[in-house]
Amino acid sequence: MIPITSNSLRIIGAGSKKDFNFSVKIKLFLWSLLFIPAALNAQNVKQLSLQEAVDLGIANSKNLKLSQQKIDEAVAKLAVVKDNALPSATASFMYNHAEIPTNTLKIGEGNPIQLPKRADAFVGTAAVQELVYGGGKLKYAQESTKLLKEIALLDADKNKEEVSYAVVNGYFSLYKLLQSKKVVAQNLTAIAKQLKQAQRFYEQGLVTKNDVLRFQLQQANVSLTDLEIENNRKIINYNLDILLGLAENTDIEIKEADATLPQLNSLDEYLNTALATRQELQQFSLQHKAADYNIKSIKANTRPTVGLGANLYYVNPSGNFIPSNQQFIMPITLGATISWNIGSLWTNKNKVAEAKVQQLEIDTQKEIFTDNVKTELNRNYQNYQLAVQKINVLETSIAQATENDRLLESKYQNNIASATDRIDAETLLYQAKINLELAKADAQLAYYTLLKSTGKITKYN
Repeated sequence: MIPITSNSLRIIGAGSKKDFNFSVKIKLFLWSLLFIPAALNAQNVKQLSLQEAVDLGIANSKNLKLSQQKIDEAVAKLAVVKDNALPSATASFMYNHAEIPTNTLKIGEGNPIQLPKRADAFVGTAAVQELVYGGGKLKYAQESTKLLKEIALLDADKNKEEVSYAVVNGYFSLYKLLQSKKVVAQNLTAIAKQLKQAQRFYEQGLVTKNDVLRFQLQQANVSLTDLEIENNRKIINYNLDILLGLAENTDIEIKEADATLPQLNSLDEYLNTALATRQELQQFSLQHKAADYNIKSIKANTRPTVGLGANLYYVNPSGNFIPSNQQFIMPITLGATISWNIGSLWTNKNKVAEAKVQQLEIDTQKEIFTDNVKTELNRNYQNYQLAVQKINVLETSIAQATENDRLLESKYQNNIASATDRIDAETLLYQAKINLELAKADAQLAYYTLLKSTGKITKYN
């Protein structure tokens, strides 16, 4: 920064009013430069509702981008399989040159045959082949590849559910910390008030120095708790920034959400929804169908195949690239081919048996996963009910702790209760308040965990 000295002030004073105004502008500009780095390093603040956070997470998820690429790959594979049903065509053109050192050929008593000393020839071929019937293998391959595409779509939908739940989990983890910070801040304010009162009582000789120290110790302990909460907030906030695709210095503020907890339907309703909606169960069904097409394709190996073809030949032995009339021939042939690997009738049966066992494995895996879904859903259903019950108990405990704190505050002011009793009552009250905020957030998260187990967390609106 350029120093403004007394000499410069005298020079400004000696100049015109215009010079003075210009000098003032320079000083304001220089002062503004001091605040630019601080402004650049300032945290961005972004308020987000849960829905907005989920939308951001889905829009910026690299896992979902990878899922879309897998879908595109499945679509490309389907196009390749369809191309296999198109006719195949080949064309070739060949030039041959021959040197014939011994060009006289005599067979028996006949006149010798005189061959040229060298010869040139041009030969070209063009062929088109079409498989008319291949036992149905092309059709089965197409249907199987379509199923793989549908499986990839379900996989992307499942990943979307996972991303949404990760956002919901991070969102409520941050919410719990922010709510805890609010309660701790209230606690620190109340402790500061009590400490000030204790110091006044000490000066009046109503309490001992030890009572003042107890309030100071309580203040230090709560301050340490505040530091730990702030550290955890920064960690979770940073992770959430990465997950949502936000700038890494963004401070996320939670928009006040509706505190009303959803009412549960019956367990059977959630179970029926899960069995109909869970992407993994749908994938098992599609894999069963794909295995069925695989069995049919293997059985098709025992059937004959029929193909049609057309061939065009160009033979030019004249040695000239463009021959004269009647110095080349161009025959065209049409043909049909029927082939049958008869040995497959007895060598193919074990392949079919193997494919059927693989299909049975898929069915068994689906049954196991169905049982896991049922147990997972019931656990999440019961956990949500427990979370709601905890809130009811904690609300009652807060009412009791509030009354206890009020009574002990009055007793302490009248020098009836000790500082320890006063601190214990205050600690119980604020701990109950923190527990209630945590319980509310846990109940909300438990509800979305229940929805996730049904496969419908992205449809909670």
